[in-house]
Amino acid sequence: MSALRGVELEPPPKGLVEAYQTLFTTKSILFLAELIATFQEEVDRILKRRISRKVCLDLTGDLPGFSDETAHIRNDATWKVLPVPERLRKRHVDIGDLAPCDTERFIKGLRSPAQGLQVDFDDGNCPTYHNQIKGIYNVFKAAHNQFHDARPISEAPVLMLRPRAWNMVEHNMMVNGRQVPGPLFDFGLLMFHCGMQLFENNSGPFFYLSKIESHLEARLWNNIFLWTEDKLGLPVGSIKATVLIENVLATFEMEEILYELRDHSAGLNCGIWDYSASFVNKFGHRPAFLLPDRSKYVNMEKKFLKCYMDLLVQTCHRRGALATGGMAALLLPSDKNSALYSKVLATVTRLKLLEVSAGVDGFMVYDLDLIEPMQQLFQQHTQGDNQLNELRDDLTVTPAQLLTMPAGGVTLYGLKYNIAVGILFIEAWLTGKGHFFYKGQVEDSATAEISRSQVWQWMRHQARLEDDDREVTGGLVKSLTLQVMEELREVLQCSTVRDVQRLLTATSMFLEVVQKSEFPEFLTTYLSQDHTFLASQIQNEELDAGGAPRHKL
Repeated sequence: MSALRGVELEPPPKGLVEAYQTLFTTKSILFLAELIATFQEEVDRILKRRISRKVCLDLTGDLPGFSDETAHIRNDATWKVLPVPERLRKRHVDIGDLAPCDTERFIKGLRSPAQGLQVDFDDGNCPTYHNQIKGIYNVFKAAHNQFHDARPISEAPVLMLRPRAWNMVEHNMMVNGRQVPGPLFDFGLLMFHCGMQLFENNSGPFFYLSKIESHLEARLWNNIFLWTEDKLGLPVGSIKATVLIENVLATFEMEEILYELRDHSAGLNCGIWDYSASFVNKFGHRPAFLLPDRSKYVNMEKKFLKCYMDLLVQTCHRRGALATGGMAALLLPSDKNSALYSKVLATVTRLKLLEVSAGVDGFMVYDLDLIEPMQQLFQQHTQGDNQLNELRDDLTVTPAQLLTMPAGGVTLYGLKYNIAVGILFIEAWLTGKGHFFYKGQVEDSATAEISRSQVWQWMRHQARLEDDDREVTGGLVKSLTLQVMEELREVLQCSTVRDVQRLLTATSMFLEVVQKSEFPEFLTTYLSQDHTFLASQIQNEELDAGGAPRHKL
């Protein structure tokens, strides 16, 4: 425990004493405590405003739109974001879901030819105390050139640091009697120990901001950046941030979000699964928003997603900001001469060419072997470092286009696939892992969110399977979940009583969350507040909680 007044800090996890002592000095704890005390009330207001906004939408039945109150921002053609530093001007291919607690993959990323690394403390990371400390310490070592087998930070891919989202808390630190916001814990330690070092090496500090729902949340982050720059002696505008537009409400405030962050903006990012899941989150109880089987009917070619991507590109480029796309989750087979390798590469190429054609300036891949083929895609179909000159002035996107669900039904395969991903994600979290491999692609909290969201929604509306005309009832979901669990027992190669018990626990937790009457807003919030997950952190301390996923399933 910390001896500083008002601050309580749990002792170091096993095996991380050196990392802990490096990160938690008297000065860094004082900085972190002051940061948290300064912004805690505003964080509270942001979270309460989210609840209030959702209640208002539910009570009125209204739909979001472009606000009249902020029309003056959208109508003012004169403002632009500040140009990004030189190292951010070319963002063709970043490595995504790179949990920095995985030291081996982190170093491989630093040695790779990618333009950037999404150093992920959010979707692809399980936020155990062990993982957070090890991950932040690995970023510290990279920023200070302490990895002897990696390139200097000034030459390595830029670090795009992604702290946790506002819905997450850090259970192992308390300030003034309260557990602290997870993103402030991550951001504060990263900035205190690495901010100046990255700035002096023309390599940051650069961030991804997750799950922002409004321009007021962007304003909060901007105030945090200004406060931090002042405290650490950095010039205003040194911190740059890319906002992930992962929520349907934020889609209607993209220009306002850029405006709030205009001195600190590195652009906006669009993805598919968190964004699609947000429709269930906000409108899932409404029959008009029944989202069809994602494995068959939901992709970036569908109008509601294509219009979202087009609007994001148009908004960014109009304001001089970079627009980046989502992550290619498919994994290339090891045999480069196989037909499957050619098929997977062709699939990734086709999907990512859609984004390039839409005008994105870059996107992410998980598989490091996809970096060079996707860089070649940009070289073949674009000119220069980015596509900022693609203004998309011919484009008009309406609220109706953004809010109309695609046609399609529900399949038995899709239901079982969603159940499997949901169970496997919870099982991974219970082992301290934030992502896993299943059926040739990487799965993380984003795919887990859409998976459990669809099961909840299909059951809520008793959707009918197009395969055999059965209704998706609670009984059917329970029966299929137990069937899937038995299949996963073989896939996971459960060889010990503890393995089997963990799978049973994950299955039980999955059923609990999809059967709730009211939709739990974030699966990760549900898990991180559950006593089973918290207890699993203690049980896993003797294991290497930061390693790579155990199986390619």
